[in-house]
Amino acid sequence: MNPETYQPEHFQWDYADGVATITLNRPERKNPLTFESYAELRDTFRALSYAEAVKVVVVAGAGGNFSSGGDVHEIIGPLTEKPMPQLLEFTRMTGDLVKAMRGCPQPIVAALDGVCVGAGAIMAMASDMRLATPETKTAFLFTRVGLAGCDMGACAILPRIIGQGRASELLYTGRVMSAEEGERWGFHNRLVDAGDLLDEARKLARSLAAGPTFAHGITKTQLAHEWNVGIDTAIEMEAQAQAICMATKDFRRAFEAFAAKEKPVFEGD
Repeated sequence: MNPETYQPEHFQWDYADGVATITLNRPERKNPLTFESYAELRDTFRALSYAEAVKVVVVAGAGGNFSSGGDVHEIIGPLTEKPMPQLLEFTRMTGDLVKAMRGCPQPIVAALDGVCVGAGAIMAMASDMRLATPETKTAFLFTRVGLAGCDMGACAILPRIIGQGRASELLYTGRVMSAEEGERWGFHNRLVDAGDLLDEARKLARSLAAGPTFAHGITKTQLAHEWNVGIDTAIEMEAQAQAICMATKDFRRAFEAFAAKEKPVFEGD
C-alpha cells in the first residue's frame, strides 16, 4: 500500500503527516456498510500492517453520523435468503474486519458522531480510542433483528472496555448508550463539540504519530495478547517487549534529548 496514492472504492481515504483518515461516506443513508465495503475495509486494515509510512489511523463518518451498521436492503435482506454455509462465510468475513483492526500495528482513533449502531458500534469498539460528540448514540442492536449480541467479538471486547454488567445490558437489550453514559463508562475517551470532532481526532492522531511509533505497535500487540494469559506470563511478555524497545534508536534519542534538556524527536526505529 502506498498511502499517498491509495484510492479505495467504498470509502474515503485521506493521508497526511503519517495519519490516514478513513471516512465512511454514504451520508444520505447514515453511512451503512455493504458486503463490498466490509471486505475492502478488512483488506485495507490488513494492508496497513505493511504500510510503514502510516503511523496512526482515524476512522470517521460523513454527514454528522458515524455508521448505521449493515445496510438493511443491501445486506440484511439478502442474508435472509442465504443458506447456512454462505451465512457463515459472511459472519466470518465481518469478524475478520475486527481481527484486521486489532491486528494492524497502528493505533486507531474513532471519531464518533450521531448514529453509531450495529456494525458501526463494533468498528468503534474495535478501535483503540474513541472521541465522540454529545449527540453520539451507540447501540449494539443485534437482538432487535432477532440475532444474538455475540457479533464480531462483542462479547469478548465490550466487557473489557465497560465491564461485564454494562456490556450484558447493552448486548441483551440493544438499547442506545448515550454519549454521557459512554464517557462515564469508559467507552468514549472524551466528548468534544461536533464542529471540533475531526480536528481533535486528528490532533490526537498526530500526537501519537510524533511519538515512538514502533513502541506504540508493541503496546497495541501487548494490549491484545495479554487478555489471554496470567499475570506472570504477562510480566515476562512485557519484559521481552520492553527489552526489544530498548534496542531501538528512539530509546537512545529520548535519552540524548533528556540529557540535553530538549524534546525528543522520534523516528519510529
